[in-house]
Amino acid sequence: MTSVLIVDDQPMQRFGFRMLLESQDDLTVAGEAGDGAEAVRLTARLQPDVVLMDIRMPGLDGIEATRRIVASGSLTRVLILTTFDLDEYAYDGLRAGASGFLVKDALPEDLLSGIRAVATGDAVVAPSLTRRLLDAYVQHLPATSAPQGPDPRIASLTDREREILTVIAQGWTNTEIAQRLHLAESTVKTHVSRVLAKTGARDRVQAVILAYDAKLVEPA
Repeated sequence: MTSVLIVDDQPMQRFGFRMLLESQDDLTVAGEAGDGAEAVRLTARLQPDVVLMDIRMPGLDGIEATRRIVASGSLTRVLILTTFDLDEYAYDGLRAGASGFLVKDALPEDLLSGIRAVATGDAVVAPSLTRRLLDAYVQHLPATSAPQGPDPRIASLTDREREILTVIAQGWTNTEIAQRLHLAESTVKTHVSRVLAKTGARDRVQAVILAYDAKLVEPA
């Protein structure tokens, strides 16, 4: 069973999500939270597999709640809900550590598939869409001083792994990587797994963000 914490400041919205989740044999509702602070507390206590996180809430919003959940070291994955796919809230949520996002008017089957995918460690957003988000909002990044040396998260990568991280950030799928670099798809999956493990990225979305931070890719 995959346990889900529902976070939304609208009781009727939470009720609708609960009804949908409880109709599924493999999903269970761990609890409900009406704001970000409560979401952080309940995640620490209940350790759900997935938090279905609304972004716009009074008090502690979903972005900061996501950041705190991820920073705590919890294995819980966060799936955020936004009004528009290409908006600053989705961008901020991904940078905070969410494993993906869906728009609030997604079809029920898409929402269920997204929850299941996040629970198994997949990222619920195409790498190409992640890059579009970062390209659109990279100017919101705070100015930083010039780095004193190579990013330590990148330093341990082999040349091939660094290449793999770069093309992931360019939006290539595993199939495209295999075809263009003349590798077996199983080999690509192995390389991707090693990149995630060495860099500490939770998933491909976080790997794309890392590549931007390390200047492996620049906005298109």
